[in-house]
Amino acid sequence: MELYLIRHGIAQEREANIKDEERNLTEEGRRKTEKVANRLLQLGLHFDLIATSPLVRAVQTAEILIGTGLSTQLEKCAHLAPEGNIHNWLVEWFELHNFSKTTQLALVGHEPCLSNWAEILISQEASSGFVLKKAGMIGLKLPDNGNPLGRSQMFWLTPPKYLL
Repeated sequence: MELYLIRHGIAQEREANIKDEERNLTEEGRRKTEKVANRLLQLGLHFDLIATSPLVRAVQTAEILIGTGLSTQLEKCAHLAPEGNIHNWLVEWFELHNFSKTTQLALVGHEPCLSNWAEILISQEASSGFVLKKAGMIGLKLPDNGNPLGRSQMFWLTPPKYLL
C-alpha cells in the first residue's frame, strides 16, 4: 500500500476573530494547491481514497485534489486533525477499510502531525527531522502485512516548489 501524506495549502493567518478550525485557504493557497494537484495528475498519480482532517483548510485542499481528478472518493477523518494519533488511526482505519497492497491512499492534514506520522511509520519514533511545507507531500510504502510502524519506506518527500 502506498500512503501519501499531504499538507494543506496556504491558509489565512491566525486571528483572534477566526477559530483555527475555520481558517480558509488563501487565494494564493488555492492557486498553488491547484498547480500541485495538476502536476501530480500529470505524473500519473491517482488515489483510491483521500481522507482529510475536518478543519476547513484541509477539506478545501482535499476538494481541490478531488476536483483535479486525483480521486473520486473523499472522507473526513477526525484522526487527521492537529491532535490526531497515528496509533488510533491505524487501528480504526484498517478495521473499517479493506486496503489491498495496491491501494493508494492520500491523507490531507497538518504539521507537525504528518511529519511525525511519517517518522513513526519509518522508524517508530518522531524526532522532528522532517518538515512538510504547505501543499507538500510525503510518500510511504507500507508493508503488505503486519504492523507498519517502523517498517515503512519513504519514497517521496517534496516541497511544492518542485511540483509547480
